[in-house]
Amino acid sequence: MPTDIVLYMIGLLIILVLLGFHIAVVLALTSMLGLWLMLGSFDIAVSMLGSTAYEAIRSHVFIVIPLFVLMGDLVSKSGAAGDLYRVCNRALKHLPGRLAVATVAGNAIFAAVTGVSVASAAAFSRIAYPEMRALGYKKEFAVGSVAGSACLGMLIPPSVLLIVWAILTEMSVGALFIAGVIPGILLALLFAGWCIVAAIMNPSIAPAAEIRTDLEPTDRREIFGALGILALVVLVIGGIWGGAFNPTEAAGFGAVGALVLGVAKGMRFRHVMQAIYSAGRTTAPIMFLLIAAMMYSRLLAMGGAVNYIQSLFLGLGGGVVVVVLVMVLIWLLLGMLIDSVSIILLTVPIFAPLAMSMGVNPIAFAIFGILVIEAGLLTPPFGLLVYTVKGAIPDKDVRLGHIFRGSVPYWIMILIAAFAVIAFPGLATWLPSIAF
Repeated sequence: MPTDIVLYMIGLLIILVLLGFHIAVVLALTSMLGLWLMLGSFDIAVSMLGSTAYEAIRSHVFIVIPLFVLMGDLVSKSGAAGDLYRVCNRALKHLPGRLAVATVAGNAIFAAVTGVSVASAAAFSRIAYPEMRALGYKKEFAVGSVAGSACLGMLIPPSVLLIVWAILTEMSVGALFIAGVIPGILLALLFAGWCIVAAIMNPSIAPAAEIRTDLEPTDRREIFGALGILALVVLVIGGIWGGAFNPTEAAGFGAVGALVLGVAKGMRFRHVMQAIYSAGRTTAPIMFLLIAAMMYSRLLAMGGAVNYIQSLFLGLGGGVVVVVLVMVLIWLLLGMLIDSVSIILLTVPIFAPLAMSMGVNPIAFAIFGILVIEAGLLTPPFGLLVYTVKGAIPDKDVRLGHIFRGSVPYWIMILIAAFAVIAFPGLATWLPSIAF
């Protein structure tokens, strides 16, 4: 009977999500209703919801999310992201498709201080796209490089998705951060390699342009901004890897460092407050989602639904390969409808224990899952990054179709990297085994 109630609640949850209700409200509503029916007491269900929210919020791990998001917003609003892009552009001036490669390189480094892909997409849509179009780059190639490389923000630490995954599975945030480094670099190299090969095979999509140093003089302020971002990366990731900080402390030092960089770059009190408000708008829905997801996880555990659903997966036959492919299909289908954090909250409490019961390394599975869910950011019809790029790009002639078509190669490469991690777990586990 409890299992039946949970399955009915999951069905109700899916229906309400498809009808357009907010995922956090639906999670809380169905969880409380399920517990009420299961326990036979409305007061107990409400009490459990309150205690779950309290236990979730009092955890020091939760402070990591707003601090890392604030760090990224401060860096973005300081103008350092533009400095980083221009420095990367000059450093890569002899490569075919250099502006697209510089976009990938800039996003890879910027991802190490922002934690969310949306910030990278918004920043580089305004910085990189106009320069690519000014030199004659095709729209699809230009917007594809912006949207595709922005996905690096969800894998290269500090990543909000990795933090959420760690909270739900009670894994080490620091270990997952370090685990994302090699796959993140691998994915960035795949993206850059594609930009170069595409520009060589079809020069018309990325015309070569001579860089005249008299028109583009070296600016010490740009170098300062780029070096400031690199210093933040070393401070945060190096501090965690070297054992100087735990992730919470690293987030605090990173936010302070980003504030210092922003002030040095000329940020005023008004800009700092804008960054704080922006971080609040980003993290508040995530925190609400996490609280509701904790209640959802409790419902699944009390109703025994996890074991039941796992038995359904195992009954498919074909072993771990078939089960993993079904997970990928579910993640990609959900990616068409809802955001990445919601996908993790809905599926990871079921998928992670199932994967571990089949002998899959939990760290490698986490990186694999993040990569596949990351692909959902580019999956039509509701790829979140695609709409972010569309809203941020100053060119009103760019259509959603241009962005979706330009993102297809990056979508494919993300899935290639994901299956490489699940096939060769050492890509994700080697660095954590050294650091922890």
